[in-house]
Order: sequence, then C-alpha cells, then structure tokens
Amino acid sequence: MQIEKLDHVNLRTKQLQTMVVWYESVLGLMSGPRPDFPFAGAWLYAGEQAVVHLVEIEGDHAVGSEKELKLEHFAFTATGLEEFEHRLQQSGEEYRRSGPPGLDLVAFNLWDPDGNHIHVDFVSNG
Repeated sequence: MQIEKLDHVNLRTKQLQTMVVWYESVLGLMSGPRPDFPFAGAWLYAGEQAVVHLVEIEGDHAVGSEKELKLEHFAFTATGLEEFEHRLQQSGEEYRRSGPPGLDLVAFNLWDPDGNHIHVDFVSNG
C-alpha cells in the first residue's frame, strides 16, 4: 500500500454559504453533488474530484483547542500561477507568497473565512 494523494478535506463550519462562496470565488472550486446526509453541507469539486467537504454545525467551531490547532494547513497543487495571483489581487484577498527552500515550488498561503490555512502550490518555472 502506498498513499498517492490527498483525497479530500472535511471542514466543519458555522457559516456554510460564506465558505461555499469563498471556495468557489477564490480557489475556483465548483459546488457539486453530495450524498443525502441528514445534516447540511456542501461538496466542492476540482474537476471530477470532491476535494473540500463542508459540514454545517451549530455551537462552537470545534477545530481544536484555543491553545493548539489540530490542523495547521492543507494544500492543493495547481497550474496557472499568474492567473491565480491576479485573481487574488483583484479580489483583495490577503495572501502570502513563498518559495520553500530547496523545492522548485511557489506556495500561496491564504486563509478561508473560518481561518483554515491553505496552501495552493505551483511548480515554479525555474
């Protein structure tokens, strides 16, 4: 057995519609089919793969303790670096661009409306 890629991330949120709009407008994901679960939620797709599963909750966010997050970040690999950065700039979305030492990679660090840290990674052009 060998792990080959991340299938999806499941996020609990108190602001379902805001999160759906953010993932669609900022990351370019598309809402799509979701099983008929007995609770509200949304699945967001990259192509034919549902990569972000949102579950609507009430009460506390339940994303770890106030002292320590249990999930530091999750990452997507993408193409179209210039187009993506332009989209971020046009939308006024706050982000940090970095290039991890020793890797041929450009990483955009951004945070969704619930504060989840996301990388969108691009192979750099050398």
